[in-house]
Amino acid sequence: MSRSERLLSLLQVLRRHRQPVSGASLAAELGVSLRTLYRDIATLQAQGANIEGEAGVGYVLRPGYMLPPLMFSREEIEALVLGARLVAQRADAELAICARDALAKITEVLPGDLREELAASTLFAGPGLPLPEDRIDLPQMRQFIRSEQIVKIAYRDEKGDATERLIWPFALTFFSGARVVMAWCTLRDDFRSFRTDRMDILESGIGRYPKRRMQLLKAWRQQNGIPERML
Repeated sequence: MSRSERLLSLLQVLRRHRQPVSGASLAAELGVSLRTLYRDIATLQAQGANIEGEAGVGYVLRPGYMLPPLMFSREEIEALVLGARLVAQRADAELAICARDALAKITEVLPGDLREELAASTLFAGPGLPLPEDRIDLPQMRQFIRSEQIVKIAYRDEKGDATERLIWPFALTFFSGARVVMAWCTLRDDFRSFRTDRMDILESGIGRYPKRRMQLLKAWRQQNGIPERML
């Protein structure tokens, strides 16, 4: 691995961690000595990377330092292509278009050899289970999630019996056979999942829910034993 590749790899590793990570852990992941690791961090800091920390304490990369897309590896290009194809198959039409647009933008800035790799990718998303028709507008629901809005819905269980609920939606999950809104349900005073083909929006614009979206997500993960860094 060249020094430039090693520096890029170090940046990528730091970007994956929100909390300070020890120099020993970084060195082990990159397969270098601690002395080399410290020297590489000093080099990146001199080049403008906002890396905070020190030996014995740990290091964290603060937001604001961006890697140009042309630095993607071939494996990262394949991951992007496969991800976009999965989005096109399982998400709504708006997200499918956005996935294709994002790939087109990335393609424009890639060097020629990587552009060919992207165009020739043979990783495909196989057919999943047929998706039932959504009863709600998914782009609108994504907006409710982003703005942390309380939403009043009517929800039908598998028998078709309906209940009215106030929910605090914080995530949207795309399964192979259904799309599901994760939310805090005030009726049950607990987290609940709501299939988008069984819910109708009765009222929105009620106001923001009292907790932050990421707080709800963290609590939901803890309750269900889901690792924070799970993709």
